[in-house]
Amino acid sequence: MPRPRKPASPFRYFNSSPEAIRLVVLMYVRFPLSLRNVEDLLFERGIDICHETVRLWWNRFGPLFAGDIRRARVSRMRGFRHWQWHLDEMYVKLNGEMVYLWRAVDHEGEVLESYVARSRDKAAALTFMRKALKRHGSPATITTDGLRSYGAAMDELGCRDRQEIGRWVNNRVENSHLPFRRRERAMLRFRQIKSLHKLASVRPDISLERHLID
Repeated sequence: MPRPRKPASPFRYFNSSPEAIRLVVLMYVRFPLSLRNVEDLLFERGIDICHETVRLWWNRFGPLFAGDIRRARVSRMRGFRHWQWHLDEMYVKLNGEMVYLWRAVDHEGEVLESYVARSRDKAAALTFMRKALKRHGSPATITTDGLRSYGAAMDELGCRDRQEIGRWVNNRVENSHLPFRRRERAMLRFRQIKSLHKLASVRPDISLERHLID
């Protein structure tokens, strides 16, 4: 009986080591650095690559690394009984147009999910919450601000009894907006919704806070 084939390595066509590629992607996603900033920092460490190589590796391997981290985290957190989520939305300018970045953060400050939409209505809140619940399971408590779109979406999803609303209780997610604002300034604003979508979906997984690591 023939042996099953091993999955091909995603690094097989690259001369650089997987460790170097991971370092490049981590530096670009985790810290508010531009492509040329990463190029300069790596050159100081003896790694001579072009900033376009940083862009290529980020686009190709960023979602791959984020997916591996997300799967491990979901399996760990689903067994936590008192898992609490904090939901909030922030505005982002995209070529002069206002869009909204919906974000879910847990009680430890770890960003779970991000979603970009052009509105703050019930449809956007429902899409965002369905995406978060499908990926991460169901929390014990969901803390939001007073936006009515959350209540309407939770009524349809049948989890309104877990909603908690308060003036100061949502500071956890509001503070988590700061790193994203620093990234926005480093990139001199976002120009394409595709790049905003990718960064919003990949960064929460790769940018794990150090105090959360055993």
